[in-house]
Amino acid sequence: MRRYSIDLPAHMAECDANYLRLMKLFPELREEDRDAFGMVVGDTPYEVQMQVVERGPYTTLVRLAQLPEAPWSTRPALIVRLYHDARSAEVVEYQRDGHFRAVYDVPNKDGRQPDEKAQVNRFLGEFLSMCLKHGVSVRDALLA
Repeated sequence: MRRYSIDLPAHMAECDANYLRLMKLFPELREEDRDAFGMVVGDTPYEVQMQVVERGPYTTLVRLAQLPEAPWSTRPALIVRLYHDARSAEVVEYQRDGHFRAVYDVPNKDGRQPDEKAQVNRFLGEFLSMCLKHGVSVRDALLA
Protein backbone atom coordinates (compact mmCIF):
# COMPACT_ATOMS: atom_id res chain seq x y z
CA MET A 1 0.00 0.00 0.00
CA ARG A 2 1.40 3.39 -1.01
CA ARG A 3 1.44 6.10 1.64
CA TYR A 4 -0.39 9.33 0.79
CA SER A 5 1.79 12.40 0.34
CA ILE A 6 0.43 15.91 0.04
CA ASP A 7 0.60 17.65 -3.33
CA LEU A 8 2.06 20.85 -1.91
CA PRO A 9 1.89 22.99 -5.10
CA ALA A 10 -1.80 22.08 -5.60
CA HIS A 11 -2.56 22.70 -1.92
CA MET A 12 -0.87 26.12 -1.98
CA ALA A 13 -2.68 27.02 -5.23
CA GLU A 14 -6.01 26.19 -3.55
CA CYS A 15 -5.14 28.27 -0.47
CA ASP A 16 -4.02 31.20 -2.65
CA ALA A 17 -7.24 31.03 -4.69
CA ASN A 18 -9.26 30.89 -1.45
CA TYR A 19 -7.58 34.09 -0.26
CA LEU A 20 -8.66 35.87 -3.45
CA ARG A 21 -12.20 34.47 -3.17
CA LEU A 22 -12.51 35.61 0.45
CA MET A 23 -11.21 39.08 -0.38
CA LYS A 24 -13.85 39.38 -3.14
CA LEU A 25 -16.58 38.37 -0.72
CA PHE A 26 -15.31 40.51 2.18
CA PRO A 27 -13.35 43.41 0.62
CA GLU A 28 -13.48 45.52 3.81
CA LEU A 29 -11.90 42.71 5.83
CA ARG A 30 -9.06 44.88 7.13
CA GLU A 31 -11.39 47.64 8.38
CA GLU A 32 -14.70 45.90 9.22
CA ASP A 33 -15.33 43.17 11.77
CA ARG A 34 -18.27 41.49 10.05
CA ASP A 35 -20.13 41.19 6.79
CA ALA A 36 -22.99 39.06 5.50
CA PHE A 37 -24.82 38.29 2.29
CA GLY A 38 -27.83 36.33 1.18
CA MET A 39 -27.82 33.31 -1.09
CA VAL A 40 -30.53 31.11 -2.57
CA VAL A 41 -29.63 27.53 -3.46
CA GLY A 42 -32.49 25.66 -5.07
CA ASP A 43 -35.53 27.09 -3.29
CA THR A 44 -33.77 27.56 0.06
CA PRO A 45 -32.58 30.99 1.21
CA TYR A 46 -29.44 31.17 3.34
CA GLU A 47 -27.39 33.88 4.96
CA VAL A 48 -23.61 33.60 5.02
CA GLN A 49 -21.96 35.51 7.85
CA MET A 50 -18.29 36.42 8.00
CA GLN A 51 -16.83 37.65 11.28
CA VAL A 52 -13.28 38.64 12.15
CA VAL A 53 -12.26 36.66 15.23
CA GLU A 54 -8.68 37.88 15.49
CA ARG A 55 -6.65 40.47 13.62
CA GLY A 56 -2.86 40.68 13.61
CA PRO A 57 -0.37 42.66 11.55
CA TYR A 58 0.07 39.85 8.98
CA THR A 59 -2.88 37.52 9.57
CA THR A 60 -6.62 37.63 10.13
CA LEU A 61 -8.79 34.87 11.55
CA VAL A 62 -12.32 34.81 10.07
CA ARG A 63 -15.33 32.71 11.04
CA LEU A 64 -17.67 31.75 8.19
CA ALA A 65 -21.12 30.42 8.99
CA GLN A 66 -24.12 29.57 6.86
CA LEU A 67 -27.48 30.24 8.52
CA PRO A 68 -30.03 29.18 9.53
CA GLU A 69 -28.37 26.49 11.57
CA ALA A 70 -30.43 23.54 12.70
CA PRO A 71 -29.46 20.89 15.26
CA TRP A 72 -29.94 18.11 12.67
CA SER A 73 -28.04 19.84 9.88
CA THR A 74 -24.39 20.15 8.98
CA ARG A 75 -24.27 23.72 7.70
CA PRO A 76 -20.74 24.89 6.97
CA ALA A 77 -19.02 26.51 9.95
CA LEU A 78 -15.37 27.27 9.28
CA ILE A 79 -12.58 29.33 10.77
CA VAL A 80 -10.05 30.45 8.20
CA ARG A 81 -6.66 32.10 8.74
CA LEU A 82 -5.72 34.60 6.05
CA TYR A 83 -2.00 35.25 5.57
CA HIS A 84 -1.92 38.73 4.01
CA ASP A 85 1.81 38.77 3.24
CA ALA A 86 1.56 35.45 1.38
CA ARG A 87 -1.96 36.19 0.05
CA SER A 88 -3.10 32.75 1.15
CA ALA A 89 -5.98 31.40 3.28
CA GLU A 90 -6.17 28.10 5.11
CA VAL A 91 -8.94 26.36 7.09
CA VAL A 92 -7.91 26.02 10.73
CA GLU A 93 -11.25 24.74 12.04
CA TYR A 94 -14.20 22.99 10.41
CA GLN A 95 -17.42 22.10 12.29
CA ARG A 96 -15.58 22.85 15.59
CA ASP A 97 -12.78 20.44 14.72
CA GLY A 98 -9.35 21.88 14.12
CA HIS A 99 -5.60 21.54 13.84
CA PHE A 100 -5.36 19.59 10.62
CA ARG A 101 -2.10 17.79 9.90
CA ALA A 102 -0.89 17.53 6.33
CA VAL A 103 -1.07 13.71 6.35
CA TYR A 104 -2.82 11.18 8.59
CA ASP A 105 -2.01 7.51 8.96
CA VAL A 106 -4.93 5.24 8.27
CA PRO A 107 -6.50 3.92 10.39
CA ASN A 108 -6.31 6.55 13.12
CA LYS A 109 -8.25 7.07 16.36
CA ASP A 110 -10.08 10.16 15.03
CA GLY A 111 -11.22 8.50 11.81
CA ARG A 112 -9.49 11.14 9.66
CA GLN A 113 -8.80 10.66 5.99
CA PRO A 114 -5.14 10.71 4.92
CA ASP A 115 -5.73 13.97 3.01
CA GLU A 116 -8.13 15.63 5.49
CA LYS A 117 -6.34 19.00 5.38
CA ALA A 118 -6.46 19.15 1.59
CA GLN A 119 -10.14 18.10 1.62
CA VAL A 120 -11.28 20.88 3.99
CA ASN A 121 -9.39 23.50 1.97
CA ARG A 122 -10.93 22.20 -1.29
CA PHE A 123 -14.33 22.32 0.40
CA LEU A 124 -13.68 25.95 1.38
CA GLY A 125 -12.85 26.71 -2.26
CA GLU A 126 -16.07 25.08 -3.47
CA PHE A 127 -18.14 26.85 -0.81
CA LEU A 128 -16.60 30.27 -1.60
CA SER A 129 -17.08 29.70 -5.35
CA MET A 130 -20.75 28.90 -4.73
CA CYS A 131 -21.05 32.07 -2.62
CA LEU A 132 -19.50 34.16 -5.40
CA LYS A 133 -21.85 32.65 -7.97
CA HIS A 134 -25.11 32.74 -5.97
CA GLY A 135 -24.52 35.34 -3.25
CA VAL A 136 -26.26 38.72 -3.11
CA SER A 137 -24.70 41.41 -0.97
CA VAL A 138 -27.15 43.24 1.27
CA ARG A 139 -25.10 46.40 0.73
CA ASP A 140 -25.30 46.08 -3.08
CA ALA A 141 -29.04 45.32 -2.96
CA LEU A 142 -29.67 48.51 -0.96
CA LEU A 143 -27.68 50.61 -3.47
CA ALA A 144 -29.54 49.21 -6.51
